[in-house]
Amino acid sequence: MIWYNKPGIWSEEKDTVFMRVAGGTDFWRVTHYDFIRDNGHFYYREQNGDFVASVKVTGQYKALYDQAGLMLRLDEHNWIKTGIEYVDELQNVSAVVTRQFSDWSVSPQTHHPESIYLRLTRQGDSVRIDYSFDDFTYQLLRLAYFPPDVPVQIGLMAAAPDGNGFDVVFEQFAVLDIS
Repeated sequence: MIWYNKPGIWSEEKDTVFMRVAGGTDFWRVTHYDFIRDNGHFYYREQNGDFVASVKVTGQYKALYDQAGLMLRLDEHNWIKTGIEYVDELQNVSAVVTRQFSDWSVSPQTHHPESIYLRLTRQGDSVRIDYSFDDFTYQLLRLAYFPPDVPVQIGLMAAAPDGNGFDVVFEQFAVLDIS
């Protein structure tokens, strides 16, 4: 695993990664906010072909836009991030798909889940994002285009654009080749 914008405080033990997310960090390109930020934390591995990536995420979200989850990245212009994003004092299951410009979709969760399980499936030119709160029943959040037949980076993402940062724990990160 390789860091892109390594946080000042983090640790890894067996299948658990702890991260103290720094404030003023984000991944975003232009749309609506008219800025580009590429300074969020991303702990990744390189992967070819089709695969399924999964992880359990538990965060102490407290400030607007605090976020943590999975990221799939080709370069600074082409990436997808998904997970929990804290908006309007609610945890939202969130996905941002970026191809030069970022878009954003959310599903508010009024029950304030303790953790979220994410599954990102890359197959051909598509990426399917599914989520669960019990690691048993998964729901489709998004199906998006992503350039096929190119090696990508897949891993753990977190950012705190507006707040002072927060703590997050990632567990059971796995990537299964399905090529």
